[in-house]
Amino acid sequence: MSSTDSTNGRSRTGPLRVAITTGEPAGIGPEISIAALNDAAFAAAADLHITLIGDAALLAERALRIGATWPTVAKVEHVPLRAAAIAGRRDSRNAHYVLATLDRAISGALSGEYDAIVTAPVQKSVINDARIAFTGHTEYFAVRTSTPHVVMMLVGETPHGPLRVALATTHLPIAAVAAALSADSIVTVLKILIAELRSRFGIVTPSVVVTGLNPHAGESGHLGREEIDVIAPAVSRLRAEGHHVDGPWPADTVFVPSLVQRYDAVLAMFHDQGLPVLKYATFGHGVNVTLGLPFIRTSVDHGTALDLAGTGRADAGSMRAALKLGIELAQRAHKHQAA
Repeated sequence: MSSTDSTNGRSRTGPLRVAITTGEPAGIGPEISIAALNDAAFAAAADLHITLIGDAALLAERALRIGATWPTVAKVEHVPLRAAAIAGRRDSRNAHYVLATLDRAISGALSGEYDAIVTAPVQKSVINDARIAFTGHTEYFAVRTSTPHVVMMLVGETPHGPLRVALATTHLPIAAVAAALSADSIVTVLKILIAELRSRFGIVTPSVVVTGLNPHAGESGHLGREEIDVIAPAVSRLRAEGHHVDGPWPADTVFVPSLVQRYDAVLAMFHDQGLPVLKYATFGHGVNVTLGLPFIRTSVDHGTALDLAGTGRADAGSMRAALKLGIELAQRAHKHQAA
């Protein structure tokens, strides 16, 4: 898992370095971060350095509570809590703590200190209750890195092969989705998706299928014209540039295994159009990837599960998968840079 870094013009050969932000302190983030690192594949990796970003005492307490061995591969970057964290009990006083862990990871990734960031889940309501406008990790990372366009994509393994679902819009009310879509915005998302399928995932000629917005992809305009006026023109522009893009297909058809497995990714128009299918097929082992950032960021496919916090019953499968994918993407990036 070693890497070569050319940060500031200097070459560095050494262990791969990954930061894990441990998420909402009242949720399962701290414990699944520790539990995931007890996986033998990570524990035995001498050329992997993991930094857990969070309150050191909280992490030690959660490890003890769930009976987890402290992972030898990990160190803690201590960020102090603003208030005592009680498992399962939200406290908006810790909103700034959560954001401080994200900011520390972002600054480290931008400076070259970390090769990838893996994020445990945060409780959006806690942050918003502190009167801080917060839509989600994806949008926050975009703002903090001054990235004009990012794409949210979830990845999971199914019995039919890998399933990758990207989103044309992210955390919007359903009533706002249609107005947020334009041919230009869909073209931008598709170009980011295709570029990162190539560079991050090593797919030489990516193929993407695009869903419609309306039932039956608009039924030739009888159930809405977004497919005719917005989505189809975007697809046509990408095809004219030589990209392998099909659609718009009805969303209830595109996920039929015999069809979806022909493509490397699906572009869905909104959050709850594409992600319920992926989560049904892969929940607990899916990974959220933010495309378009200047660094690698992966995350779990679930929330904070406040009711499970501190019980030892939380499944760390998605965190393990997110860490594994983050490492794989970082390795591929370094090989590409070295080539």
